[in-house]
Amino acid sequence: MALEDALGGSVVLSRLDRALGWARKYSLFLYPFVTACCGMEFMAAAASHYDIDRFGAGLPRFSPRQADVLFVVGTISQKQAPILKRVWEQMCEPKWVVAFGGCTCSGGPYDNYATVQGIDTIVPVDVYIPGCPPRPETVLDGIMKLQEKIQNQKQEI
Repeated sequence: MALEDALGGSVVLSRLDRALGWARKYSLFLYPFVTACCGMEFMAAAASHYDIDRFGAGLPRFSPRQADVLFVVGTISQKQAPILKRVWEQMCEPKWVVAFGGCTCSGGPYDNYATVQGIDTIVPVDVYIPGCPPRPETVLDGIMKLQEKIQNQKQEI
């Protein structure tokens, strides 16, 4: 007797971690940590013309306890670094970090003591979105890369 017959009709069988990965990749709750001019491009990517909502990432959360993706957008100064670290620590697992823009990824044109030269010195980064400022298409590509990473990683239950 076939498994479908035993379960009473057509049943989709899948591994649980694949199903969780699929659900998590389409239900991203962003915490936007916006500090500089890249914030305008972030808002443009969230607007109706580009619409990041179709990727399941359109509902920003402004509490780290309700978010699972930390979007660091713009220049991070040394004074902001402990605040950024605290926000990241308050997020529940699983959590991911996206570095948005040249200043966030590498310090940008600010090669001085007051600017963090890449947020990967503070928090682990999952996806880098380059550009000064990055185009909305690049932002959407970064979200798709994050979704692919979430789908393919081992899901903790």
